[in-house]
Amino acid sequence: MPVDTLQEVVITGTGTEHRLKDVPVHTEVITRRDLEQYGGRSLEDILGGLSASFAFSEDDMGSQMQMNGFGNAYILILVDGKRLHGDNGGQNDLALIDPARIERIEIVRGASSALYGSDAIAGVINIITRKPAEGFLVENETRGGSYKDLRQHNAVGLTFGRVQSFTNFHFRHSDGWQNTGEEDPTQLGGRIITDSQNKTVNKNQLWQISERLSWRPVDGMEVYADGMLYHKRIYRPNGKYAMADVHGYDLSYDDASASAGWSWALEKGHRLSADVTWNRHGYYYDYTSENGWLVETDNPSLPLIYFAGDRALQADQRRTLAQLKGIFELPHSNRLSVGYDFRYDWLKAPLRIDSDRATDWTQGVYAQDEWNPLKWLNVTGGLRLDHNQQFGLHLTPKLSAMVSLGDFKLRASWSQGFKSPTPKEQHYRYVREMGGTRLFLGNTALKPQTSNYFSLNGEYTMSKVSVSVMGYYNKVWDMINLVTIPARQAPAKLILQYDPAFVRQYRNLEDAYTYGVDVTLKWNITREIAIGGGYSYLEAQGRIYDEETEQLRELTIDGTAHHKGNFFATWRHLFKNVYRLGIGLYGRASSTRYYENFGNGQAYHLWRLNTTHDFEGHKLRRRGLTLRAELGVDNIFNYVDRTPHLRHLGTTTPGTTIYAAVVIRFNKGTKIKDNSKHSTLKNNYNNEDD
Repeated sequence: MPVDTLQEVVITGTGTEHRLKDVPVHTEVITRRDLEQYGGRSLEDILGGLSASFAFSEDDMGSQMQMNGFGNAYILILVDGKRLHGDNGGQNDLALIDPARIERIEIVRGASSALYGSDAIAGVINIITRKPAEGFLVENETRGGSYKDLRQHNAVGLTFGRVQSFTNFHFRHSDGWQNTGEEDPTQLGGRIITDSQNKTVNKNQLWQISERLSWRPVDGMEVYADGMLYHKRIYRPNGKYAMADVHGYDLSYDDASASAGWSWALEKGHRLSADVTWNRHGYYYDYTSENGWLVETDNPSLPLIYFAGDRALQADQRRTLAQLKGIFELPHSNRLSVGYDFRYDWLKAPLRIDSDRATDWTQGVYAQDEWNPLKWLNVTGGLRLDHNQQFGLHLTPKLSAMVSLGDFKLRASWSQGFKSPTPKEQHYRYVREMGGTRLFLGNTALKPQTSNYFSLNGEYTMSKVSVSVMGYYNKVWDMINLVTIPARQAPAKLILQYDPAFVRQYRNLEDAYTYGVDVTLKWNITREIAIGGGYSYLEAQGRIYDEETEQLRELTIDGTAHHKGNFFATWRHLFKNVYRLGIGLYGRASSTRYYENFGNGQAYHLWRLNTTHDFEGHKLRRRGLTLRAELGVDNIFNYVDRTPHLRHLGTTTPGTTIYAAVVIRFNKGTKIKDNSKHSTLKNNYNNEDD
């Protein structure tokens, strides 16, 4: 990472702009240069490869993400400061985010509920997307790889005076792969199956189109509107022992969003903004069985038998958000942020919940003051008051301090978190025919979750070396987790209907905690050579009351690993001011991942080599052209986890894969800037200079 990265302007930790080296709350940044040198195929690939804090288990339902011991439900994902909406079975469909549009990623660990409200108990990931500069932009990025992996990105940007339009198209296809044909015999009554057609990752395809219109009526003010449509289909295999022989359907997701907003940068640093956003996530079964599939339901308006070509709604989740925010520069070195937000969740699932639909709303007001009484001291305090439809009022405080001693920064934080149960956790149920029927249940008796988070971070930065060490402790009361329960505790009508071999239900744990240490090191050996990496140590445990033994039972939070790490070494060289070659070696590793049921995930280490080829001649720059190619090999040593189906995997990689990408960009009407010295850029589409 170049030294000038420390001048990067970040916003996520406090909701206000700070240079990275001066931000009061520790923030990890994955820059545009990091993204280009790494050449990741997806957001999961990027986060897992460039930060040691993350772990992923991808499947048909989305991305089972973990950050410092907590899963998706506790990680708030923002796109340009707005919540990502796309919940699939408690997981996030991160394919909604086009990697080619990412300018940078800001990661803040720990409870941020005082500023962002619910879902921020483990931390916040803010995806900052690239915005076109003034002028005319046409962009094409095509990437192809093993297993017919195809990624297509196209963008068009137009500027008419004070009006700007940006249209983005994203397409993705993969044939999927199978790492083993073996099924777990312990889940199949002792039967040994070695020729199953089930895949490790199923064939899938998606497309997404989005549009953003903005108008600047006066300098410093912007009015905007944007919208998005998205479709994804998971093709499930047919054949011996394949799931489609049981279910006879593919999975489809249809999403849409629309938003509008206004912002005004006033004199003396004051800022005002207002936004309203509507999101819809639709989850469907698209039936493929010619023989028909019988669906037992208490709803007389729904069909009992579905044939090939029929579609059945499984969940329609909608969310409406409204936000008001003001930032004011006050006397005596104070910066005050105040805001109000409202969230309304709506769930319709005729085959999955007993009532016609379920709803929930939360509104909150917050205030935060950043005080710099001395040049070397910052104290930031915040307070939020939430009002939830079901659980009433809740107060959430936050306090952090930073001491600057030359090149050394010491940061300390304490914050509380609050998270109310979602409509899905309370009402949703689903069945999986895998190794016998598995029944998963919601729970209307759930209580809201609260947390206490403490962290201490030391960061030392010289001209070429940056070292950061952070220790943290996160205690959560009434944490909601899927817990295995005796079948007799499930509703009798569901037991008669499904005859499950295995029942899990959302339950409140008595308490849960995580603690650990994160270490990062980056060293710019020369102007062209850099090395670095990270290490994350984690302990994550919970306790629940066992009704069988009438005692508290200890359990490990699913999917956690004690040790994770990543490494990189990069070299970039410009030949005769015409051609720039970049070579990057990247590694990531994880120790055993622990689960309550169905086995643990194996330890692994994976390595990749990526090369970048930028053509930067003066004539190309003058004409506004960018030409770029990428060639790479992932999983160089061909590691494959061949754990039988129905058990947990450490990683789903198919082994060694190759890929290539071509980027062609035409951006006319913008000056060329030295982007390495800027974070908030007027021209985000130019290549960074060394």
